[in-house]
Amino acid sequence: MSKRDNKRFNDKDRKSAPKRGGKNRRDYGDNYEPKGRAASGSRRPSGGTKSPARGKAAGRDSRRVLGFDMSESYEEPKAMIGMDGLEVVAGRNPVVEVLSGERDVERVFIADGSEGSVSKIVALAREQGVIVDFVPKEKIDAMAPGVKHQGVVAKVSEYKYAEMEDVFARAEMAGEDPFIIILDEISDPHNLGAIIRTAECAGAHGVVIPKRRAASLTQTVALSAAGAIENMPVVQVTNLARTIEELQARGIWVGAADMDGETYYEANLKGPIAIVIGNEGKGVGRLVKEKCDFVLSIPMYGKINSLNASNAAAVLMYGIRRARGE
Repeated sequence: MSKRDNKRFNDKDRKSAPKRGGKNRRDYGDNYEPKGRAASGSRRPSGGTKSPARGKAAGRDSRRVLGFDMSESYEEPKAMIGMDGLEVVAGRNPVVEVLSGERDVERVFIADGSEGSVSKIVALAREQGVIVDFVPKEKIDAMAPGVKHQGVVAKVSEYKYAEMEDVFARAEMAGEDPFIIILDEISDPHNLGAIIRTAECAGAHGVVIPKRRAASLTQTVALSAAGAIENMPVVQVTNLARTIEELQARGIWVGAADMDGETYYEANLKGPIAIVIGNEGKGVGRLVKEKCDFVLSIPMYGKINSLNASNAAAVLMYGIRRARGE
């Protein structure tokens, strides 16, 4: 038998053949009704009302589309906040965008061995004066868990840093000589917040902090500052020693707080001045101290030979305010 003759139906029989896969109206005649339909032959229930639309249960919100309830309010995804209180931005394109925008990027982290567009990110970060750290991929994974970071993350402050010109403008507006607080690697965010708060209360015109090895403007700092962070200009600089030289060139006398200096209430604290407060453990760094014009000390009469950094800063700030006759 030929292949053509072996077909189940000839062409002339195709139209009258029953449909494959089951019996239908052709097999049972015109009175056939599929299961679930009324025996009267009507395709709609009596009364002329429409049956519920396919796939939509009675009473369900008609605005539900593709699994999303369109009647519910939409919430933006929450930002990832790291343990240090800084927002973490993950992914190559998001990091490029944040580096190109108005927000202050604290630091960029890139996984070791990353290639391709990371060269653009590194160049852009260095152009903006942002520190770039190359770290193991495991650290990137820990900073942005469950996120496709592509080996790149950035830490971004939600608070805006000021420029040094803002500090001088604030002093000029107040009709006073500049009064600046410089913090050398203050690492405790609570201390940083407390110092910013005291600086605002004592009438200082600005606070200067370094980018490396120091606390940044975070939510913890903002809480400790009790609102002062919104009113006190905070300038973040790459090199404190160079910044001190620039301030001295503008007529600012810079003093370091240390144990071996002149007692603060005997020193001349009038005129344009900046005071350097050192790290909680090691104090003012050697290079920074060498750049200063003088050294101030606070006498200790108890068994403990040092004050907390924020307490020492408060004593010296109000010593300066008193020397100004106010």
